[in-house]
Amino acid sequence: MAGELRDNRGRGDAEWRFPPIHPEGRKFGLIAVAVALVFLLLLDWELVGWPLLLLSLGVFAFFRDPERVVPQGENTIVSPADGQVSLIAQVPPPAELQGSDGDGGQGLGSDPVTRISIFMSVFDVHINRAPIAGTVRRVVYIPGAFMNADLDKASEDNERQHILIERADGKRLGFTQIAGLVARRIVPFVKPGDILAAGQRVGLIRFGSRVDVYLPADTDARVLLGQRVIAGETVLAELGTRQLLEGVNQ
Repeated sequence: MAGELRDNRGRGDAEWRFPPIHPEGRKFGLIAVAVALVFLLLLDWELVGWPLLLLSLGVFAFFRDPERVVPQGENTIVSPADGQVSLIAQVPPPAELQGSDGDGGQGLGSDPVTRISIFMSVFDVHINRAPIAGTVRRVVYIPGAFMNADLDKASEDNERQHILIERADGKRLGFTQIAGLVARRIVPFVKPGDILAAGQRVGLIRFGSRVDVYLPADTDARVLLGQRVIAGETVLAELGTRQLLEGVNQ
C-alpha cells in the first residue's frame, strides 16, 4: 500500500502484485490491441495479428508503474531512474542549471561535479522519480536530436529536460531527463514551485532514454559503473560523503 512505513526490522507487509499501468500508457496499449484485433477478427491475418497482440502486451509492460520502498535517510540521494549506470564523470553542470534564474534563485554553479548517467533500455520502467525531497526551482525543456542515449554527447545534443530541486536547508541537486534513439517525448509531472518527497514521480520518457544526476561538489557516488539501479530505491549517494568504492565484475 502506498504510504506504508517499512523498516529493516520487519515492520510492514511485503507482497507481490501486478504493477499498475500508468495512465499515460493506457491509450498506446489500447491502440495496439485494437490494431491487432482488426488483423485477427476482420482481416483474418493471424500471421500479423498475433505478433501485434504480443506487441500490445509489451506496450502495456513498458508503461508499468510499480510501487517502490523509498529510503528515508536525511542525506540520502536515491536513483531517479531504473537502468544501468553507464557513465560516471566529473563535468560542469548544464548551462541551464548553472546560474541564477530571473527570480533570483541560485543554480548549481559552473565548477565540475560528479555526474551519474543512468541508461534505460526499453525493458526498464520509465517512470522517473525525485532523487531528494524539496521544492522544484527550475524545469527547463530543450528540443534536440534523438541519438543513442548511451553516448556521452547525448547530454548536450539530445532532446532533454533539466530539473533543479532545492532542499529546505538550501542544498540543491539537478538532474536531466534525456530522450534516446527511439524516445520521442519527455512527459513532465511537475512544475516550478511543486514540493516533492524523495522518490515521488516526476515524469517519464517514452521508449528508451537516460537520466543524468549532478551530485553536489562534496559528494561522491555510492554506485559503480555498470551497476543496475532502481528508481526510488537504490541509494546513489549520501550528501556530504566522499569515499572511493571499488567493485569486481563477476
